[in-house]
Amino acid sequence: MSSTDDLLTWAGGGAELMLGIAPDRPVRLLSLRPAGAATAPPPSLADAAPLVEVQLLGQGRFPGSHRYADTTVGARLRYVDHSSTMSGDGSAELRVSQRDPATGLSATSVFRAAPGSPAVHTWTELATDGVTLTVQAVTSACTGAFLTDAGLGVDDFDLVYGDSDWVAESRWHRTPLRCVGLAVMDPEVHHHAPRSRFALTSRSSWSTGEHLPTGALVARDDSWALAWQIEHNGAWHWEVGERRHGAYLALLGPTDTEHQWSTDLRPGHGFTTVPVSLAVAAGGVDEAIAALTLQRRTLLRTRPALLPVVFNDYMNTLMGDPTTARLLPLIDAAASAGADIFCVDAGWYDEDGGWWDSVGEWRPSTTRFPGGLVEVMDRIRERRMVPGIWLEPEVIGVRSPLARTLPDEAFFQRGGTRVTEHGRHHLDLRHPAALAHLDDVVDRLVAELGVGYFKFDYNIMPGPGTDLGGLAPGAGLLDHNRAHLDWLDALLDRHPGLLIENCASGAMRMDYALLSRLHLQSTSDQQNPLLYPPIAAAAPASVLPEQCGNWAYAQPEMRPDEAAFTLATGVLGRLYLSGHLNRMTQEQLDLVREAVAVHRKVLPFVASALPFWPLGLTGTDGAWIATGLRSATSPHETLLTVWRMPDAPDHVLLPVPHLRGREARPEVVFPAAAKGWSVHWDAERGELRLDSGTQGPTACVVRLDSST
Repeated sequence: MSSTDDLLTWAGGGAELMLGIAPDRPVRLLSLRPAGAATAPPPSLADAAPLVEVQLLGQGRFPGSHRYADTTVGARLRYVDHSSTMSGDGSAELRVSQRDPATGLSATSVFRAAPGSPAVHTWTELATDGVTLTVQAVTSACTGAFLTDAGLGVDDFDLVYGDSDWVAESRWHRTPLRCVGLAVMDPEVHHHAPRSRFALTSRSSWSTGEHLPTGALVARDDSWALAWQIEHNGAWHWEVGERRHGAYLALLGPTDTEHQWSTDLRPGHGFTTVPVSLAVAAGGVDEAIAALTLQRRTLLRTRPALLPVVFNDYMNTLMGDPTTARLLPLIDAAASAGADIFCVDAGWYDEDGGWWDSVGEWRPSTTRFPGGLVEVMDRIRERRMVPGIWLEPEVIGVRSPLARTLPDEAFFQRGGTRVTEHGRHHLDLRHPAALAHLDDVVDRLVAELGVGYFKFDYNIMPGPGTDLGGLAPGAGLLDHNRAHLDWLDALLDRHPGLLIENCASGAMRMDYALLSRLHLQSTSDQQNPLLYPPIAAAAPASVLPEQCGNWAYAQPEMRPDEAAFTLATGVLGRLYLSGHLNRMTQEQLDLVREAVAVHRKVLPFVASALPFWPLGLTGTDGAWIATGLRSATSPHETLLTVWRMPDAPDHVLLPVPHLRGREARPEVVFPAAAKGWSVHWDAERGELRLDSGTQGPTACVVRLDSST
């Protein structure tokens, strides 16, 4: 680490950053590059974005706008000091402190970097040494380094961002910055910076219910990219805007304007923002997501030694209507197919068919399981699988006895009235009674039923939050979100071998606050197999490949090509089995077994590989859809899943840039009886050609071996 009057350069883990420091300006993040990257262009100090933007009640912005830029406090912050530490595993931390002399507010920016990850994990810590201050917004990170590092201007950059919705997750777009709201104007004539911005906001507690907290700024020529993710299981906001000279990216958690959030700073009572990650790459979209993939692996609380294959009885199978008679044949068939875990999904507690608004006690039904649910769990163990069960821990149905016995303070409230949404009340995990209830439920199910796998679902949104205790609703929601994470940490400490799936109506809470702790992400609730490939193909842009739980629900009535189509969807992620396997012929079940066997063989590779998209991340809804995984350490191993959609042409050309100029042997590894498929590799063009003589939808998994 070295510093001058103007620059502070810090190298930690796999990243290098440069901060601008001056006595008359706030600290600015001028450069963020992979460690060992080529020398950056000289940083531009003029009008660079402040590292921290803070909106205080009574202070505001100058000039006024909708943006989280140009805050008067952010402009007044001045460097105080910094410190750097190194841990035994090679990770490093930098802390940079600033202070606003007018209000007494201090802001400390924390950067952490891990070996091998061209990224930083960062957040902001606020405190006050004087009067109480009301914070209405504060950035976790703010920078315009992407322009400096690329040596390019706003006109030369595209924005890559994603929309999401129930059964329509992970829809990505790539658009020039000038076309998403950064309008051209003449700041010299008007004597002010532009006030336009492009912003995406997540509301309430579905962190990925409308938009994704992940994005990238990519040079038009794919020479440079900055990618990010906001790691929060609740409300967030990010935006890109233009300054008088240059531009900025601002990443925030909840805000006053968008989320009814504010917090009071008092001496001894500070505030810490939600964490975010910034990753950089000298390349385009694929390289940017690869950098984020490396970063995500450094965030994991634990990495299970085994990656089990899960069968779940829900999707297109029992659909929340399990009984002993229906489950036992499925258990036998799932074991025969090679599953490691059998998860009993929703409905196991239902006595009368109207369970949606009566849930909360989580006691097994006696009518559905005359011999007790333990009989089902024993059968799962007899077939050498781990029992799993579905649970929606954060809700209590309005007809549940617990809605009357738990104290009002254990629930979200607004103005003294409980929040009710879709027939449920929302537990407030800040309250000890709510925590005690959930601990009792999980511990009881583990002890009495031997549960080793939970599918944690979450199907409602409670609005802006809870104002119980006199807080702004968004502050109550944030405190609950953080209490939820603390509860999960304590649960996993208490049951270290337990595996937990993250689900929220599919993937409505697909964030790395949760996924750094939990082990598998259901990527969708999509029941139409023809609509699943775009979701599965794009999922690795948001989720580690080894955490992408892609449903594969082959059915007895499907033709072999149709069954291969849905099974292939799961092979290069985490094959999440469902379907009426017990009704299949031997030949049909053999295809399922084959998919499981191929998946199990490639799992060690999947767990260390990097994703790429031969047809583009933003082109995953065409007649042909493709996604790939490449080795993070060598070019020898490449795997691709390729789906042919209805009415697609007979062949497709798939660019594989990292193998251009290398000889490679292409092989269809699933299905083994690849009737109608032919593959050809063009080393000079770095292009794989697939031909399919089969009419209608079909899919395959292809391996490119370039080791010889």
